[in-house]
Amino acid sequence: MNLRFLQVTALVFALIPVSQTFAQTSLTALKTEYLVNPIGLDNPNPRFTWQMNDSSQGAKQTAYRILVDTDSTLLVKAGGKLWNTGWVTSDKNLVVYSGQSLKPFTKYYWRVDIADGNKKKSNKIAIASFETGMMKMENWQGAWISDTENTRLKPAPYFRNTFNTTKKIKSARAYIAAGGLYELSINGNKIGNHRMDPMYTRYDRRTLYVTYDVTNAIKSGKNAVGVLLGNGWYNHQSTAVWYFDRAPWRNRPAFCLDIRISYEDGTTETIKSGKDWKTALSPIVFNSIYTAEHYDARLEKSGWNTPGFDDKDWKEVMYRSAPSKNIVAQALHPIRNVEEIASKSLRKFNDTTYLFDLGRNISGVSKITVNGPAGTTIKLKHGERLYPNGHVDISNIDAHYRPTDNTDPFQTDILILNGKGKQSFMPHFNYKGFQYVEVTSSAPIELKKEDLVGYFMHSDVPVAGDVKSSEPIINKIYYATNNSYLSNLFGYPTDCPQREKNGWTGDAQIAIETGLYGFDGITIYEKWLADHRDEQQPNGVLPSIIPTDGWGYEWGNGPDWTSTIAIIPWNIYLFYGDKKLLADCYENIRKYVNHIDETYPTGLTTWGLGDWIPVKSKSPVELTSTCYYYADVVILAKAAKILGKNDDYEKYMALAKKIKDAFNTKYLNKEKGIYASGVQTEMSVPLYWKIVPEESVALVAENLAKRVEADEFHLDVGLLGTKAILNALSENGYSDIAYKVAAQKTYPSWGWWMENGATTLYENWPIDAKSDISMNHIMFGEIGAWLYKSPGGIKPDEKEPGFKHVILSPHVMEGLNAFEASHIGPYGKIISSWKRINNGIRYDITIPANSTATINLPLTRGLSNYINGKPSNTGKLDFAAGKYIIEQKAGK
Repeated sequence: MNLRFLQVTALVFALIPVSQTFAQTSLTALKTEYLVNPIGLDNPNPRFTWQMNDSSQGAKQTAYRILVDTDSTLLVKAGGKLWNTGWVTSDKNLVVYSGQSLKPFTKYYWRVDIADGNKKKSNKIAIASFETGMMKMENWQGAWISDTENTRLKPAPYFRNTFNTTKKIKSARAYIAAGGLYELSINGNKIGNHRMDPMYTRYDRRTLYVTYDVTNAIKSGKNAVGVLLGNGWYNHQSTAVWYFDRAPWRNRPAFCLDIRISYEDGTTETIKSGKDWKTALSPIVFNSIYTAEHYDARLEKSGWNTPGFDDKDWKEVMYRSAPSKNIVAQALHPIRNVEEIASKSLRKFNDTTYLFDLGRNISGVSKITVNGPAGTTIKLKHGERLYPNGHVDISNIDAHYRPTDNTDPFQTDILILNGKGKQSFMPHFNYKGFQYVEVTSSAPIELKKEDLVGYFMHSDVPVAGDVKSSEPIINKIYYATNNSYLSNLFGYPTDCPQREKNGWTGDAQIAIETGLYGFDGITIYEKWLADHRDEQQPNGVLPSIIPTDGWGYEWGNGPDWTSTIAIIPWNIYLFYGDKKLLADCYENIRKYVNHIDETYPTGLTTWGLGDWIPVKSKSPVELTSTCYYYADVVILAKAAKILGKNDDYEKYMALAKKIKDAFNTKYLNKEKGIYASGVQTEMSVPLYWKIVPEESVALVAENLAKRVEADEFHLDVGLLGTKAILNALSENGYSDIAYKVAAQKTYPSWGWWMENGATTLYENWPIDAKSDISMNHIMFGEIGAWLYKSPGGIKPDEKEPGFKHVILSPHVMEGLNAFEASHIGPYGKIISSWKRINNGIRYDITIPANSTATINLPLTRGLSNYINGKPSNTGKLDFAAGKYIIEQKAGK
């Protein structure tokens, strides 16, 4: 036991319920497939979830009833022709639809009623809706069309068509799939506020379509529909070391569109893409998701997507085959311009050169408003840092770019003015990582600070957590961690928003808990694990970046990186209590594990990158990769048990034992409690992944603490060690030491970055590193999750996942006076808060309705404790739902 936790006086626990009043039970957060009233779903058996809104002590659900119908008025009367579960005695709040078969293009309403702990039924009606989409490929009516098959043609194409409506419209939906990216407009107005649709996939294996409600966009009479296509990852024209310009799916962007109109008289009509459409080139003369966008405003076609536009000079479209035979609904939180950020400062170098500073590093785009003579060329160079002379320096992020000429400068938008007064420009099909924008002009222009704003773009996942601390450096680290996490969420988790935008698996497995504590990201991860299933080779091998054009199967993969196939579904199960992703990926995990077992029959594997970008000490790849291999096998065995595959459970538990024994035989000096040479990664990774023999845990943890102390409470880890180090210390009695590392302000540490002005996390510990120095990376982002798990003490219980039962083990640490962590789980908001008071600690705990918690508090060796005035020798307390104050004070 860590002596720092021992106290020399008795403790008095006062367990005080905050409120004994009984609240009126209602229901909230009704979601279908984890989305609020979604449209365009393909899943024939969607999942329904809800939360019980009841703040009374011990509030719980004892039964539920779900009703489904196409008529919401019937549900008000407790009807439900399509599905009526009847009253089910259960506390579940996740139920899979199993009623009558769902039909495409249909809106369904569902109602849920519950009974509380007193078996009193809720009297407030809770109704939500969802709407099906295509459901099956054969329901598409539109044709895949494009303007050419010339992949080298740079300008982005416009497409347009007109149609007439004379009858009264009841509803209208647009269904659009694309190879590449698109913007859809009707009667001159952009539809929706999404950016970068559809999400990136392995295009030749799975293509996504998006559904929009366009009821209010269509008017009586003549209407025009317009589509603007961008390259995205589908037609990658920029050249870099990952060879996306050679992708096997590469072609000129194409799309397929159905606009399905339902009229009040009961008839339907579908406006569809086909040979009657026309096409022309747009003012976007170049677009690359990797580098930038170039726009020539002199080429604008005013009104191109309105009914009265004269398109007689436009060309015919051409038919194209679909990118894949698997076109499915994009059922996830979309990318948006989530936050507008005003420029913090403007520096004028001369009449043609200006520098805008947003004051923080973001992923996204800038929008400039400018006036100048026709033909004036404006270049907007985006970067994360400056040269000493104040100009933008992108040398840290262009190292992997391999341009063939000077026409595609990195992260540099180009705007050519039309001379018609003030105009604004924001890229359509690109995003960047930046803080600074250097604007240069071919002719003198006058700019003000207000003339350029930034838009923080990312997958618009709901916020699910928060951390507040009495220590400012911790608050800055948490803020920076979230900024980097969101900057690297674009329908898949990326490593950085500037140099690569690649879905590096290692970065994502490190950051999964940070992401899930802070944000409701299940829809993004379910999509990305489908990408995993698309990319897995028949022998089980996965690439290191997902999606991929083929790069990454032979470098950078291995269990330390591509354990995402097991680690992410397992964490989704822990955080949401939903086993669907585990079930969907089970065979993929099994193939992956079997491949490693066949390739490395000793139980030890050297396959992997190892502890990437360490501070100084290098650990054996075999040590770290074998720990991840062990973790994968344990997850596979647990998944087998959860899914009722008992033979597999026995088989893989035996394999896990074999790996564990082989690993400890080679690397553990049992007498000394030292792994390998005893550096931080070598000690913490085995502890974190629980491959250490039980009888050796205490000694290994003690030696890890001594090692960290010898390193003067500074980090000496790389990527894999970063995941483990703080957790290995905190989980084994050394949270004070973990906190000293976390709050460290000198090099190397997270705090060192903050002290030097960071608003995001970096890729390398030295801020003046010559390579691997992206300034917006999530790879060292585990500290965000650690703040929830250690000082916050909020953890899911794998025996009752989804925070059905919450494990609370808050660590009160030297150097912190107060701390609060909150997380909105499937049952509602969990709050774990503590602060120092006279003679002790006060804990404020909130457990949401229909869940329970166990709190573990430190004990005083050999002295008595008191709970509600009664002696107790335990610091383990069980709670029902409700709000509680626990005061832990020094006794007399």
